[in-house]
Amino acid sequence: MTAVTQPTPLPKPVTTLSRDDARRTALRAQGLLGAPDRRAGVRGVLRHLGAVQLDTISVLARSHELVPYARLGAVGRPAVEAAYWSASPVGAPAARPHSFEYWSHAACILPIEEWPHFAFRRRARRARGHRWHVMADSERSCAAVLDRLKADGPLTTSELGGGRNGGEWWDWSETKIAVEWLLDTGEVVCTERRAWKRVYDLAERAVPDDLLHDDLDDAECIRRLVAQAGAAMGVATRADLADYHRLKGEQVDAVVADSGLVPVEVEGWGKPAWADPAALTAPPRGRHRTTLLSPFDSLIWDRPRTERIFGFTHRLEAYVPRPKRIHGYFAMPLLAGGQLVGRVDPAREGSTLVARQVSMGGPKAITPMAQALREAATWVGCDSVRVERCDDPKLAAALRTELTHMGD
Repeated sequence: MTAVTQPTPLPKPVTTLSRDDARRTALRAQGLLGAPDRRAGVRGVLRHLGAVQLDTISVLARSHELVPYARLGAVGRPAVEAAYWSASPVGAPAARPHSFEYWSHAACILPIEEWPHFAFRRRARRARGHRWHVMADSERSCAAVLDRLKADGPLTTSELGGGRNGGEWWDWSETKIAVEWLLDTGEVVCTERRAWKRVYDLAERAVPDDLLHDDLDDAECIRRLVAQAGAAMGVATRADLADYHRLKGEQVDAVVADSGLVPVEVEGWGKPAWADPAALTAPPRGRHRTTLLSPFDSLIWDRPRTERIFGFTHRLEAYVPRPKRIHGYFAMPLLAGGQLVGRVDPAREGSTLVARQVSMGGPKAITPMAQALREAATWVGCDSVRVERCDDPKLAAALRTELTHMGD
């Protein structure tokens, strides 16, 4: 008779949080409740969140620009890019990059200090042997890329010889397959983008010596990422912790007890949860940010968590056929008073910010929506706002009136 392995009993929760406590804890952990750390700026936001997702869509701005904007306000867009990609100035004690691009929740900008903690993923990629594409001659193709980078310094794909064979976007050239494979496995690193193009460099040249190693075993890497995710979310379920850096549930299970996170119970969640102990030391209080959020913002990128915390169902409709869209191509949720109270699908026409489709939860969302639209318009260099459609005609009229008053 085969023995049945009993699951490890869950530890007793150290405290119980109300739904509102959990929501406010999550907001504070994400930098959206309380005074922003303006001295730390964009780099501070990146270090605190641990990952800022990249995406090709640019409406008001690209998503990685919208994330610090939501937390810090109207930071200049060139300053955002410089904060992510610029190395320390020449002559500084240690000229080093502040970030690198790698696979976390998706393609993300990550603090350079986290390079060692993604060794587990680089090892997994090497063990698999390929990603989506298979090279005709991997040894020769990879060697050619490395030789070019060694001789000529950091290069884009086009500078290396081109990314496509001339067909569809996924019909990659051998050079593109090789450099992306080298990025996956850690021989090449991206610490900069130029005009949205990755700039590839040798990891041995770009990553600081004290960080350039794969010495940490898988358990230590994953333990660090689980702890970091927990701190960035404040309070989280097992599934939340796994989703933040796209880990497996069993990987979380293996390390969470030693991660420094503490078990808690959250009213209405129905699942065990873990909290950053620092988040439990003081009640989450302070000023709530009123802002539009990128659909790829780490506060809301996990749709089940967003629905559980805010009672707000969100779906990116960029890839939904136009006739089937409900809220629009790039609907941005409106955060106000610590709640998600509406959404808007924005666009720009010259110096006008166009709210192509607006949805609001009720009259209380009118003023916050107007404020958020005005602030966003100013940030991207628009001097007027036009509302095209709204799912409630009365709210639409009130919103247009409010925008007119704010523009006076």
